[in-house]
Amino acid sequence: MAVDVLIVDDSAAIRKILQRVLLQAEVPLGKVHEAGDGVEALAKLSQEKVGLILSDINMPNMDGLELLGKLKTTEGLKDVPVVMITTEGGQAKVLEAVNLGAAGYVRKPFTAEQIKEKLVGII
Repeated sequence: MAVDVLIVDDSAAIRKILQRVLLQAEVPLGKVHEAGDGVEALAKLSQEKVGLILSDINMPNMDGLELLGKLKTTEGLKDVPVVMITTEGGQAKVLEAVNLGAAGYVRKPFTAEQIKEKLVGII
């Protein structure tokens, strides 16, 4: 069954790459929505229902961790799986994301295979 996805990253290039990687990973995609930061993501989610969110951690305005915290306390959004995509080398931010309720994380640069592995059992 096709899943609608929201990709949240301040880099338009990364958003396009992630979209292409999801197709390569044979994820059954429905609509793909994009947002440049957490503020934009919340605005999109007030209008669109999605079954998966892929979010960068480091973004301006509202970072991925703050977004994740808001999602997990919002009725109608708290059960949407969120996979963090990060350049973070340290474990602290990744652990924080997991503690906040992230369904998983993938480090940049990533491959289609890594994304596919992370999404097994999530969608």
